[in-house]
Amino acid sequence: MSEDFAEGAAYVRGRFVPFAEASLPVNDWGFTRSDVVYDVVHVVNGAFFRLPDHLERFQRAMDRRRIHPPETLAEMEDILHRCVALAGLADSYVAMVASRGRPRAAGSRRPADCENHFIAYALPWVDVVPKDVQARGAHLWIASTPRVPDASVDPTVKNYQWNDLTSGLMEAHDNGYDTAVLCDSEGFVTEGPGFNVFVVKDGQVLTPDRGSLQGITRRSVLELCAELGIPAAIAPVPRALLEDADEVFLATTAGGVMPVSRVGPRIMGNDRPGPLSARLKEVYWAKHAEGWHATPVRALVPAAAD
Repeated sequence: MSEDFAEGAAYVRGRFVPFAEASLPVNDWGFTRSDVVYDVVHVVNGAFFRLPDHLERFQRAMDRRRIHPPETLAEMEDILHRCVALAGLADSYVAMVASRGRPRAAGSRRPADCENHFIAYALPWVDVVPKDVQARGAHLWIASTPRVPDASVDPTVKNYQWNDLTSGLMEAHDNGYDTAVLCDSEGFVTEGPGFNVFVVKDGQVLTPDRGSLQGITRRSVLELCAELGIPAAIAPVPRALLEDADEVFLATTAGGVMPVSRVGPRIMGNDRPGPLSARLKEVYWAKHAEGWHATPVRALVPAAAD
């Protein structure tokens, strides 16, 4: 690994560069309008987790938003491998981004006039909820800010419209909590900033059916529940059910299964992660170690190195 890539590697405008050198023009619509779709996949012990699933979801997002960079999906996959290899990371947070770009004709307001482009980068591992907080269980705040309606911003298309989520996060921190979950205008639970939410009640696991990304880790948790014989479903989750849950946990690529020990002022169990949450977390990482859905990172070809 070159020391130039010690803090991460990026691909921007057809070039591999150290992460610190990755940049966008200030008039790129990805910056000025958040006109971007993205996805994040993690690497553990030198292997991507569910890379084909992430690439498939990313392709769907690009199609839905009519953003089509010149790189093919196979070329994008190669670029992700190379970013991780250049950075020399065994455990990594890896992002793929498709931006609307800048209009070819100055001043144009037509999205179709923009030159779409692809960005990728690999950074050292990131946890949405720090590991020490996961160990004692996250303290979750129910934000007063409602989630943007699904009819306005499709939550199944991973995007940079985070104003409502960020407002909820600031509110959580103002009140001394670790992170936040948002409800919609009708009082149903949706998601938090960067994670799906699960509630456990009377032995059943539920995750919201609205206002949420169709998370790859969420899918993995539902698969694990089926494998372990735990009843689980995607369903409406009223706020009252979240507040009265036996257990709550969060799920995301950047952290996996992350138990919660407090929801608002309510302390669950013994103020530690619940037994079912802890079991799912343990099995999730144990299956990683067994090679579950793993795609090994391809080594750099010496002749192709920068």
